[in-house]
Amino acid sequence: MKILIGADKGGFRLKEAIALHLKEQGVEFEDLGTLDPEHPRDFTSIATDVASAISEGRAERGILVCGTGMGMAVTANKFKSVRAAVVESQYAAAYSRKINDANVLCLGGFIIGDTMGCEIADAFLNTGFVEGFPQWRVDFLNSQKALLAELETKNFK
Repeated sequence: MKILIGADKGGFRLKEAIALHLKEQGVEFEDLGTLDPEHPRDFTSIATDVASAISEGRAERGILVCGTGMGMAVTANKFKSVRAAVVESQYAAAYSRKINDANVLCLGGFIIGDTMGCEIADAFLNTGFVEGFPQWRVDFLNSQKALLAELETKNFK
């Protein structure tokens, strides 16, 4: 699984903590910046780079961090097949994957501490779509995902 991470200045500290955590776990990822807080990238350019890679099939997951996570999510969700979720707990991270098949995790560096951010990233990366659900729920969630794909096809021309 190819994972991309990125942050603006407001998310730099948390992105760096998550990057170190992923390295320590042996998880491969690509850091698209901000690489130096003295020369930050803006949230729209980073979210565009990550979301376009996912939309085009060049990556499977993304982790984006700005001050609140909202700007990254708003931008990333402008791309077809991107399901970006702003998350502030491990529970929400796991359920964004299990129920919504989120493929981009958006975090707020002003809101979430380093330890919690790493735990949230773990939950996001280690949970599968419909994981642990009974078959009736799996069928329902797959039908909803198909309906959302139809909406995307209609709205993203």
